[in-house]
Amino acid sequence: MKCAAIILFCACTVWAAPTEENSVQLLAVANRQFAAGVYKEILKTQQGNLIFSPFSAETVLALLSAGANGPTHDELVHGLSLPSSQQSIQKSFKEFLPKLTSNTEDLKLLSANKIYAGKHVKLEKAFEQVAVDVYHSGVENIDFSKNVEAANTINKWVETQTHDKIKDLIKSDSVSDATALVLVNALYLSAKWVNPFEDFLTKPQKFYKNNNDHVEVPTMSQIDYFHYYDNTELGVKFLELPYVADGLSMVIALPHEKEGLTALEKNVEKLLEPQPLKRERVDVKLPQFTIDSEIPFVDILKALGVNKIFGGGADLSGLSSTNKNLLVSDVIQKAFINVTETGTEAAAATAVISLDRAMIEPASLPQPKIFYADHPFTYLIKKDDVILFAGRLHNGE
Repeated sequence: MKCAAIILFCACTVWAAPTEENSVQLLAVANRQFAAGVYKEILKTQQGNLIFSPFSAETVLALLSAGANGPTHDELVHGLSLPSSQQSIQKSFKEFLPKLTSNTEDLKLLSANKIYAGKHVKLEKAFEQVAVDVYHSGVENIDFSKNVEAANTINKWVETQTHDKIKDLIKSDSVSDATALVLVNALYLSAKWVNPFEDFLTKPQKFYKNNNDHVEVPTMSQIDYFHYYDNTELGVKFLELPYVADGLSMVIALPHEKEGLTALEKNVEKLLEPQPLKRERVDVKLPQFTIDSEIPFVDILKALGVNKIFGGGADLSGLSSTNKNLLVSDVIQKAFINVTETGTEAAAATAVISLDRAMIEPASLPQPKIFYADHPFTYLIKKDDVILFAGRLHNGE
């Protein structure tokens, strides 16, 4: 009889064995491909505003892959666009995850992993070592038969890690005495802009949902130097707003046309590619916005070719020494983002449940490029080209 596991989180690439210099770059490529695949699948069922974390999902599923074997392992890492070698996967995450640790006034950033095992479930020593040494995961035994208490314990951990932004990630009826493992990743970001917007310049302005309909939304304004690129081939302007941390920024992709987002999202792979941004003086108008989303990942993963972990033929025997007949019953993500004059706060949690700016004289200032985000756009938050969060502002509210 198969026992269940739950995974929670608040195109094939062939990889060579990564070196110290390129392992993060390789992770960024895989992450971008996975993000594109997930984005396209989400758009099939969800309209309007959106926030999700491809990195949170990829992290906890990469952890799961360390306990998968045979075709189950191969299918999972293929769906995640990761290399087939666990050595390569683990090296990439071991290089990158320490970059997501900061607790200062200007930047709070963390990625935390936790494995909750059933009361009598023991992890395989090799898997537990990878979980702790590579993914910096905590491990805790819990009585899943007391489902309300167990869910509260997991949710409290997620709330703490995400500064109370992600609540009730897992429902009590998602776990039972048949649950063997719950794998959770929580990702949290609170970062200040390098170039903050002045509060007194924020005013209600029109945000066009389409060519005919608009709403009034609080809109921030400033003119300063940013990295900018107008991609005429795609019909979209790119603007990078840096945070006070090396390599951390928000990139906004604004279609030329008010109703251009749908066509743009059909080229999501190109949309997510690094652009030849140049430092330009830019007149920026950007709405304040807050978005929260809940993403059921099972059907998304199946559409990306990940099926075996959910079925009776799953081989997750490398996870536990006591429970060999494991399968994944659910994969859930909740995410949150708040963009204001000072910066951004964002959080995500994903769970896998297994059963069983320069100074220039004013006279010489160039005319600024215009970047008025007054209609639907997409956005990314990246660290060293790894996409932590992605989404769209479609309704302006």
